[in-house]
Amino acid sequence: MEKQQTMSGRVALVTGGGRGIGEAIAHSLADLGVRVAICDIHDGAERVAAAISSEGQRAVPYHYDISDVEQTADLVNSVINEFGRLDILVNNAGIGGAHGLLHEINVEDWDRTISVNLRGTFLATKYAMPHLLEQTHSTIINIASTYGIIGAPLAPDYCATKGAIVNLTRQLAVDYGPLGVRINAVLPGYIDTDLGGRRANLPKDQAEEMFRRRETSAALQPLGRQATTTEVARVVAFLASDDASFMTGSIVTVDGGCTSTFYHG
Repeated sequence: MEKQQTMSGRVALVTGGGRGIGEAIAHSLADLGVRVAICDIHDGAERVAAAISSEGQRAVPYHYDISDVEQTADLVNSVINEFGRLDILVNNAGIGGAHGLLHEINVEDWDRTISVNLRGTFLATKYAMPHLLEQTHSTIINIASTYGIIGAPLAPDYCATKGAIVNLTRQLAVDYGPLGVRINAVLPGYIDTDLGGRRANLPKDQAEEMFRRRETSAALQPLGRQATTTEVARVVAFLASDDASFMTGSIVTVDGGCTSTFYHG
Protein backbone atom coordinates (compact mmCIF):
# COMPACT_ATOMS: atom_id res chain seq x y z
CA MET A 1 0.00 0.00 0.00
CA GLU A 2 1.43 3.37 -0.95
CA LYS A 3 1.68 6.19 1.52
CA GLN A 4 -1.48 8.27 1.78
CA GLN A 5 -0.96 11.91 2.64
CA THR A 6 -4.45 11.95 4.18
CA MET A 7 -3.09 9.73 6.99
CA SER A 8 -0.16 12.00 7.75
CA GLY A 9 -0.46 13.62 11.16
CA ARG A 10 -2.86 11.08 12.55
CA VAL A 11 -1.98 9.21 15.74
CA ALA A 12 -2.49 5.52 16.44
CA LEU A 13 -2.22 3.56 19.67
CA VAL A 14 -1.31 -0.09 19.11
CA THR A 15 -1.53 -2.34 22.15
CA GLY A 16 0.64 -5.44 22.14
CA GLY A 17 2.81 -3.65 19.59
CA GLY A 18 6.18 -4.96 20.72
CA ARG A 19 6.23 -8.10 18.60
CA GLY A 20 4.29 -10.31 16.21
CA ILE A 21 1.17 -8.96 14.57
CA GLY A 22 1.25 -5.78 16.67
CA GLU A 23 4.77 -4.97 15.53
CA ALA A 24 3.78 -5.42 11.90
CA ILE A 25 0.70 -3.24 12.42
CA ALA A 26 2.81 -0.45 13.91
CA HIS A 27 5.13 -0.53 10.89
CA SER A 28 2.27 -0.62 8.38
CA LEU A 29 0.56 2.38 9.95
CA ALA A 30 3.84 4.29 10.15
CA ASP A 31 4.37 3.59 6.44
CA LEU A 32 1.14 5.52 5.84
CA GLY A 33 2.44 8.56 7.72
CA VAL A 34 0.71 7.75 11.00
CA ARG A 35 2.48 8.63 14.25
CA VAL A 36 2.42 5.52 16.41
CA ALA A 37 2.24 4.93 20.16
CA ILE A 38 3.40 1.38 20.83
CA CYS A 39 2.32 -0.24 24.09
CA ASP A 40 3.50 -3.62 25.33
CA ILE A 41 3.83 -5.12 28.78
CA HIS A 42 6.80 -7.15 27.53
CA ASP A 43 10.10 -6.04 26.06
CA GLY A 44 10.00 -4.98 22.44
CA ALA A 45 8.19 -1.66 22.33
CA GLU A 46 11.47 0.29 22.39
CA ARG A 47 12.96 -1.84 19.62
CA VAL A 48 9.91 -1.39 17.38
CA ALA A 49 9.72 2.35 18.05
CA ALA A 50 13.43 2.74 17.30
CA ALA A 51 13.08 0.86 14.02
CA ILE A 52 10.17 3.04 12.92
CA SER A 53 11.98 6.21 13.97
CA SER A 54 15.03 5.14 11.95
CA GLU A 55 12.80 5.14 8.87
CA GLY A 56 11.81 8.77 9.43
CA GLN A 57 8.46 8.29 11.15
CA ARG A 58 7.57 9.12 14.74
CA ALA A 59 6.95 6.33 17.23
CA VAL A 60 6.97 6.29 21.04
CA PRO A 61 7.13 3.18 23.26
CA TYR A 62 5.04 2.64 26.39
CA HIS A 63 4.98 -0.08 29.05
CA TYR A 64 1.57 -0.59 30.62
CA ASP A 65 -0.69 -3.49 31.57
CA ILE A 66 -3.93 -2.91 29.64
CA SER A 67 -5.84 -5.24 31.99
CA ASP A 68 -5.30 -2.72 34.81
CA VAL A 69 -7.70 0.23 35.08
CA GLU A 70 -5.26 2.87 36.34
CA GLN A 71 -2.46 1.81 34.00
CA THR A 72 -4.72 1.92 30.95
CA ALA A 73 -6.06 5.35 31.87
CA ASP A 74 -2.47 6.53 32.37
CA LEU A 75 -1.47 5.06 29.01
CA VAL A 76 -4.11 7.00 27.11
CA ASN A 77 -3.32 10.19 29.02
CA SER A 78 0.38 9.75 28.22
CA VAL A 79 -0.38 9.34 24.51
CA ILE A 80 -2.53 12.47 24.49
CA ASN A 81 0.14 14.44 26.37
CA GLU A 82 2.78 13.29 23.88
CA PHE A 83 0.88 13.65 20.61
CA GLY A 84 -2.05 15.92 21.42
CA ARG A 85 -4.64 13.69 19.78
CA LEU A 86 -5.72 10.11 19.07
CA ASP A 87 -7.29 8.95 15.80
CA ILE A 88 -6.76 5.19 15.67
CA LEU A 89 -6.90 2.52 18.35
CA VAL A 90 -5.75 -1.01 17.56
CA ASN A 91 -6.72 -3.42 20.33
CA ASN A 92 -4.16 -6.11 19.58
CA ALA A 93 -2.80 -7.14 23.00
CA GLY A 94 -3.78 -10.65 23.98
CA ILE A 95 -2.66 -13.97 25.39
CA GLY A 96 -3.25 -17.52 24.24
CA GLY A 97 -4.85 -18.66 27.46
CA ALA A 98 -4.95 -22.09 29.03
CA HIS A 99 -4.91 -25.32 27.04
CA GLY A 100 -7.29 -28.06 28.06
CA LEU A 101 -10.85 -29.10 28.73
CA LEU A 102 -12.92 -26.47 30.51
CA HIS A 103 -13.33 -28.46 33.73
CA GLU A 104 -9.56 -28.91 33.92
CA ILE A 105 -8.67 -25.21 33.60
CA ASN A 106 -7.70 -23.30 36.72
CA VAL A 107 -10.02 -20.45 37.62
CA GLU A 108 -6.99 -18.16 37.86
CA ASP A 109 -5.95 -19.01 34.28
CA TRP A 110 -9.50 -18.41 33.02
CA ASP A 111 -9.69 -15.05 34.78
CA ARG A 112 -6.30 -14.00 33.39
CA THR A 113 -7.36 -14.71 29.80
CA ILE A 114 -10.59 -12.77 30.27
CA SER A 115 -8.69 -9.94 31.97
CA VAL A 116 -6.13 -9.42 29.21
CA ASN A 117 -8.10 -10.26 26.08
CA LEU A 118 -11.57 -8.90 26.87
CA ARG A 119 -11.15 -6.54 29.81
CA GLY A 120 -8.07 -5.04 28.14
CA THR A 121 -10.06 -4.33 24.98
CA PHE A 122 -12.83 -2.77 27.06
CA LEU A 123 -10.49 -0.58 29.08
CA ALA A 124 -8.43 0.69 26.16
CA THR A 125 -11.62 1.49 24.26
CA LYS A 126 -13.24 3.15 27.27
CA TYR A 127 -10.38 5.56 27.90
CA ALA A 128 -9.55 6.18 24.23
CA MET A 129 -13.11 6.85 23.12
CA PRO A 130 -13.51 10.43 24.45
CA HIS A 131 -10.43 11.42 22.44
CA LEU A 132 -11.49 9.51 19.33
CA LEU A 133 -14.83 11.33 19.41
CA GLU A 134 -12.96 14.63 19.07
CA GLN A 135 -11.54 13.68 15.65
CA THR A 136 -13.24 13.34 12.27
CA HIS A 137 -11.64 10.14 10.93
CA SER A 138 -11.57 8.04 14.09
CA THR A 139 -11.50 4.28 14.02
CA ILE A 140 -10.93 1.24 16.19
CA ILE A 141 -9.66 -2.08 14.90
CA ASN A 142 -10.04 -5.00 17.28
CA ILE A 143 -7.80 -7.99 16.68
CA ALA A 144 -9.89 -11.06 17.42
CA SER A 145 -9.28 -14.52 15.94
CA THR A 146 -10.91 -17.13 13.75
CA TYR A 147 -11.34 -18.91 17.11
CA GLY A 148 -13.92 -16.23 17.85
CA ILE A 149 -16.30 -17.65 15.23
CA ILE A 150 -15.55 -21.38 15.43
CA GLY A 151 -15.22 -23.87 18.27
CA ALA A 152 -11.54 -24.76 18.52
CA PRO A 153 -10.35 -27.76 20.53
CA LEU A 154 -9.03 -27.25 24.06
CA ALA A 155 -9.31 -23.45 23.99
CA PRO A 156 -12.51 -22.52 25.86
CA ASP A 157 -11.18 -19.34 27.49
CA TYR A 158 -9.49 -18.06 24.34
CA CYS A 159 -12.55 -18.80 22.18
CA ALA A 160 -14.82 -17.12 24.71
CA THR A 161 -12.80 -13.91 24.76
CA LYS A 162 -12.36 -13.69 21.00
CA GLY A 163 -16.04 -14.44 20.39
CA ALA A 164 -16.93 -11.68 22.82
CA ILE A 165 -14.65 -9.24 21.02
CA VAL A 166 -16.31 -10.10 17.71
CA ASN A 167 -19.78 -9.22 18.99
CA LEU A 168 -18.52 -6.27 21.02
CA THR A 169 -17.21 -4.90 17.72
CA ARG A 170 -20.68 -5.13 16.21
CA GLN A 171 -22.30 -3.51 19.25
CA LEU A 172 -19.82 -0.63 19.37
CA ALA A 173 -20.37 -0.01 15.68
CA VAL A 174 -24.08 0.47 16.40
CA ASP A 175 -23.52 2.95 19.22
CA TYR A 176 -20.60 4.92 17.85
CA GLY A 177 -21.21 4.92 14.10
CA PRO A 178 -23.69 7.81 14.44
CA LEU A 179 -21.03 9.64 16.47
CA GLY A 180 -18.41 9.31 13.75
CA VAL A 181 -16.23 6.44 14.99
CA ARG A 182 -15.83 3.33 12.84
CA ILE A 183 -15.16 0.02 14.62
CA ASN A 184 -14.14 -3.18 12.83
CA ALA A 185 -12.50 -6.47 13.75
CA VAL A 186 -9.77 -8.49 12.06
CA LEU A 187 -9.70 -12.24 12.62
CA PRO A 188 -6.33 -13.82 11.84
CA GLY A 189 -6.07 -17.52 11.17
CA TYR A 190 -2.79 -19.43 11.02
CA ILE A 191 -0.13 -16.74 11.29
CA ASP A 192 3.61 -17.30 11.39
CA THR A 193 4.07 -15.92 14.89
CA ASP A 194 4.31 -17.28 18.40
CA LEU A 195 1.54 -15.92 20.64
CA GLY A 196 2.87 -15.36 24.13
CA GLY A 197 6.33 -16.65 23.23
CA ARG A 198 5.27 -20.16 24.15
CA ARG A 199 7.75 -21.90 21.86
CA ALA A 200 10.64 -20.04 23.47
CA ASN A 201 9.69 -21.55 26.83
CA LEU A 202 9.62 -25.12 25.54
CA PRO A 203 12.43 -27.63 25.02
CA LYS A 204 13.74 -27.47 21.46
CA ASP A 205 12.08 -30.73 20.38
CA GLN A 206 8.67 -29.66 21.74
CA ALA A 207 8.97 -26.20 20.16
CA GLU A 208 9.80 -27.76 16.80
CA GLU A 209 6.86 -30.14 17.14
CA MET A 210 4.48 -27.26 17.93
CA PHE A 211 5.65 -25.38 14.83
CA ARG A 212 5.38 -28.55 12.71
CA ARG A 213 1.77 -29.09 13.81
CA ARG A 214 0.86 -25.52 12.89
CA GLU A 215 2.51 -25.86 9.49
CA THR A 216 0.72 -29.15 8.87
CA SER A 217 -2.66 -27.70 9.84
CA ALA A 218 -2.11 -24.57 7.77
CA ALA A 219 -1.21 -26.69 4.76
CA LEU A 220 -4.72 -28.18 4.79
CA GLN A 221 -6.39 -24.78 4.39
CA PRO A 222 -7.36 -23.46 0.93
CA LEU A 223 -4.28 -21.25 0.54
CA GLY A 224 -2.09 -23.98 2.00
CA ARG A 225 0.21 -21.97 4.25
CA GLN A 226 0.48 -19.69 7.24
CA ALA A 227 0.23 -15.94 6.70
CA THR A 228 2.96 -13.48 7.51
CA THR A 229 2.27 -10.84 10.14
CA THR A 230 2.59 -8.20 7.42
CA GLU A 231 -0.34 -9.72 5.52
CA VAL A 232 -2.53 -9.17 8.56
CA ALA A 233 -1.12 -5.72 9.23
CA ARG A 234 -1.93 -4.50 5.72
CA VAL A 235 -5.60 -5.33 6.26
CA VAL A 236 -5.55 -3.40 9.54
CA ALA A 237 -3.93 -0.43 7.80
CA PHE A 238 -6.62 -0.52 5.12
CA LEU A 239 -9.39 -0.52 7.74
CA ALA A 240 -7.73 2.44 9.47
CA SER A 241 -7.56 4.40 6.23
CA ASP A 242 -10.18 6.49 4.45
CA ASP A 243 -10.36 3.76 1.79
CA ALA A 244 -12.50 1.85 4.33
CA SER A 245 -14.68 4.88 5.12
CA PHE A 246 -17.97 2.97 4.69
CA MET A 247 -16.91 -0.04 6.76
CA THR A 248 -18.01 -0.40 10.37
CA GLY A 249 -19.13 -3.43 12.31
CA SER A 250 -17.29 -5.59 9.77
CA ILE A 251 -15.75 -8.88 10.85
CA VAL A 252 -12.84 -9.44 8.48
CA THR A 253 -11.15 -12.84 8.38
CA VAL A 254 -7.51 -13.04 7.29
CA ASP A 255 -7.29 -16.78 7.41
CA GLY A 256 -6.37 -18.26 4.03
CA GLY A 257 -9.91 -19.58 3.77
CA CYS A 258 -9.75 -21.81 6.86
CA THR A 259 -13.14 -20.75 8.24
CA SER A 260 -14.72 -21.55 4.86
CA THR A 261 -13.75 -25.21 5.10
CA PHE A 262 -14.87 -28.20 7.09
CA TYR A 263 -11.40 -28.74 8.51
CA HIS A 264 -10.20 -26.26 11.14
CA GLY A 265 -7.08 -27.92 12.52
